[in-house]
Amino acid sequence: MNCLIVDDQAVFRAVLKKLITLDPSLFLVGECTNAAEAHQIILNNDIDIIFLDIEMPRMSGIELARLLEGKNPMIIFTTSQIDYAIEAFDLNVVDFLTKPIGSVRFLKAVQKARDLIKTKKQAANEADEFVFIRDSNIIKRIKLSDILYFEAKGDYIKIFLSNTNYSIHSSLKSVEQKLPENTFFKVHRSFIVNLGKIDSIEGAH
Repeated sequence: MNCLIVDDQAVFRAVLKKLITLDPSLFLVGECTNAAEAHQIILNNDIDIIFLDIEMPRMSGIELARLLEGKNPMIIFTTSQIDYAIEAFDLNVVDFLTKPIGSVRFLKAVQKARDLIKTKKQAANEADEFVFIRDSNIIKRIKLSDILYFEAKGDYIKIFLSNTNYSIHSSLKSVEQKLPENTFFKVHRSFIVNLGKIDSIEGAH
């Protein structure tokens, strides 16, 4: 997991760098002395976890967390002031570590972040496992794993399942763009097949 240290005090940045080495899954992308600099790095890099100090000049860690609300990075606050705890958790941060930070407490916070990242990825994958189609006046949800293949028929696409089929008004190109590349493959200008449903292939090579 890519991580970023944001703290205006060199001694605490050094402590965090040492703690990060305890978990081989962590990769330190960089360290920042202020929130504004961190904001630019976060916008231009794929950051999973931010170890973020709260009391910093110009822009506080809480102000930066508000800017990042709804975005991907998991935030773990690191501060010597426990008074910020309630405000911090209102921002849905992963954890709140008070300085000095012990190794056990640090690794526990990292595990919480790891679990949250895993949960988000699973939710995203599950969301991609279904397609919604309009059948007459009814919207139906179809599992991608149940689809055998798609066939283009003029301005319509036929969706074939093992026990039924549906027709939707669409183009094969439009359908192809919405399907996961590692699961479906366009074998002909009129057909897209589910690779997981192929038992054998015949014909010229």
